[in-house]
Amino acid sequence: MRELIYCDLGLIDYKEAWDLQKEIVELRHNKKIQDVLFLLEHPNTYTLGKVADKKNLISSDDFLAKNNISIYDIDRGGDITFHGPGQIVGYPIIDLNDWQKDTHKYLRALEETIIQTCRSYNIIGERNPKYTGVWIKDRKIAAIGIKVSRWITMHGFAFNINTNLALFSGIIPCGISDKGVTSLQKETGSEVDIFIVKDLLVQNFKKIFNYETVKSIQKDELSKSSIKLSN
Repeated sequence: MRELIYCDLGLIDYKEAWDLQKEIVELRHNKKIQDVLFLLEHPNTYTLGKVADKKNLISSDDFLAKNNISIYDIDRGGDITFHGPGQIVGYPIIDLNDWQKDTHKYLRALEETIIQTCRSYNIIGERNPKYTGVWIKDRKIAAIGIKVSRWITMHGFAFNINTNLALFSGIIPCGISDKGVTSLQKETGSEVDIFIVKDLLVQNFKKIFNYETVKSIQKDELSKSSIKLSN
């Protein structure tokens, strides 16, 4: 039986979550735990992927300081993006050997998870044949950047819910200069309950990735003993 472990990490420092991902990836590779999905929010952060062009970071030092924005060079694919409160970040740590060993299909499945979630709000999310992510016409509502090593995934998606979109002005998001960004709040015209969106994401992720059950655990339960595979 394929079971997904789900943990809502709440608001968590980027480096802390990154370190946690690396720990869980090793445990998953060694078959000591099941697949894990983290949903969370980060404090204001810009991250640059492996192929990012640093020219896409256009913030002044004053802008960074005023908005308390941290910057990290990280090991995912993709260019530069923004994380902040009001944005749901998803970090699936799953073994593609147990699903499909195809990174292209994995990216499309992540997009589909968000597209179906948008549909619950009568928002039509779309793919762009040129750019990874989920779009509302020419406005990006979700960025995706992943790392796959030994067929274990890490990093994932950033889905704008009640995000402060003004902070995207400090970067050229994903290196794309001719398109905008948006959020569920902006598209619906009102603030969205982020916990309801998280529940929808988990259920859609379960369906799309063919899990039979989801086991929810609290952040303080995140220990090797609490999420070990049963023998």
